[in-house]
Amino acid sequence: MAQLRRCIGSAKFEMAAHDAPVDDFPKQPSQKDGLGRMCRIHWNQYTTALRKAALERKAAQEPEAAATESEVATATEAVDEPATKPKAKRGRQRSKLAAKVAQVSRAK
Repeated sequence: MAQLRRCIGSAKFEMAAHDAPVDDFPKQPSQKDGLGRMCRIHWNQYTTALRKAALERKAAQEPEAAATESEVATATEAVDEPATKPKAKRGRQRSKLAAKVAQVSRAK
């Protein structure tokens, strides 16, 4: 018989606690026994619900910045930008600040 472990669930997101096989729990090195407190299915549902709740809070605080991830993705695909950046014209001398900015942008 497989060993069972208690999945704690989440009352906030209406996930009932239940017993599940030990193999269903993700590894969590920071825990004493090395396993997570929620089964893999509930953990995925929990993190998804947390992300959606955060997006809803952000939308309530900033209505104009409430674009969803899919809207942002389609908007960036629709922009017609050249594949390469045009080369910057160089002057005789650059200030130290301009040189550092250029160095940082090249590093990215």
